[in-house]
Amino acid sequence: MDDGVMLVALLVATLRAAAPLILAGLGELVCERAGVLNLGVEGMMLVGAVVGFAASVTTGSPVLGLLAAMAAGAAMAAVFAVLTLRLHANQVASGLALTIFGIGFSALFGAPYQSHPITGLATLIFPNLSGAHPLLQQLLLVDPLVWLALAAPFAVARFLARSRAGLLLRAVGESAEVAHAFGYKVVRIRGFAVLFGGAMAGLAGAYLSLAYTPMWTENMVAGRGWIALALVVFSTWKPLLLAAGAILFGFVTIAGFQAEAWGIPVAPNLLATLPYAATILVLVLISRDTLRLKLNAPAALGKPFHPAG
Repeated sequence: MDDGVMLVALLVATLRAAAPLILAGLGELVCERAGVLNLGVEGMMLVGAVVGFAASVTTGSPVLGLLAAMAAGAAMAAVFAVLTLRLHANQVASGLALTIFGIGFSALFGAPYQSHPITGLATLIFPNLSGAHPLLQQLLLVDPLVWLALAAPFAVARFLARSRAGLLLRAVGESAEVAHAFGYKVVRIRGFAVLFGGAMAGLAGAYLSLAYTPMWTENMVAGRGWIALALVVFSTWKPLLLAAGAILFGFVTIAGFQAEAWGIPVAPNLLATLPYAATILVLVLISRDTLRLKLNAPAALGKPFHPAG
């Protein structure tokens, strides 16, 4: 394999590793821009992964698997929305409970599907690439969801900055009371944002089980939900910066495996900790600039809203 093909392979592997972080991170970013902090991303990704995999195996259709995963993630988010927006439960505690529930439910529901391999999305679209040029093989093996993940930050950025609905969502995230005084349905707007976040987390989970490593294994999300949460803060709630951060983390993940493949003597356990160590380092660095965080964070983030009357 020549240097050009190796470089493209590294780029493709980086984008594939970054895709679930982008999808889940964008969902949480929209949710937080509306003023709601949902720490249940990890649990929603796990439920999306197992439900999407089960639906795909049962129906034989990856598309139905993806739709089922989004519906499962949105259903999990709906529970969170009822607890926090209607019953005014603590958002942090409810989000953590959602993650704990997702871990347990996915392990129980996914037991019959454990290590049941399926055909990945890219292989289904291009089943026979053996005769193609190695460079073309690498490019065609990029999953369709990777392209979606790369386009989504631009769509979300435009939605938040240019559309009326996006500006209204940001207004709710800055001051729910003022938005309510102008007659806007704060709880409804926040509810839709939470559902979108859940659907995106479910889609990110399904990407892992249907495309990235096409099989179901218990706890296969492996902390990516927490990294997605960290990326929202790292990006200071900006979609394009979030995507750049996700690609950086994807590169850190893949570079570790490449180091092992190139014969660089690095302990496997150390390689496994690299993305999480990078997460801690980035959070420490950005937490030093408290003024920047305060200027960019939604003012009403995590604050409950109690409509008068």
